Amino acid sequence: MTARFDAIGLVVSDMAASVAFYRRLGFAFPEGAEHQPHAEAGLPGGLRLMLDTEETVRSFHAAWEPPRGGGRASLALRCDGPAEVDALYEELVGSGCRGELKPWDAFWGQRYAVVLDPDGNGVDLFAPLAAAAD
Repeated sequence: MTARFDAIGLVVSDMAASVAFYRRLGFAFPEGAEHQPHAEAGLPGGLRLMLDTEETVRSFHAAWEPPRGGGRASLALRCDGPAEVDALYEELVGSGCRGELKPWDAFWGQRYAVVLDPDGNGVDLFAPLAAAAD
């Protein structure tokens, strides 16, 4: 038997807000997903991003409690270039999303920023710097 990586699952407190956030980042959740207790968006390579409401998780794990003190998961999204990192960060923060780390030129050779999804999970936005891409 060989286990294989198939999906990333996040527990969300507000499905509509989470679906809207991830749709803005290009995740293709089906129409009506914002009203469901479980939603999935297909990812390249056959992986899936799965969202489940807190109520859904408690339906099979009654003692489950959300983590305290911030998100424990992050997703990293590669942008086409440094300017896209800046533009996407500004678009998200300008629309009311929480910015955690403003875009900066990281010492490891990337333009890098972090926004938070509606539940406080980090979403890293990055692109190789021009000098690093050569």
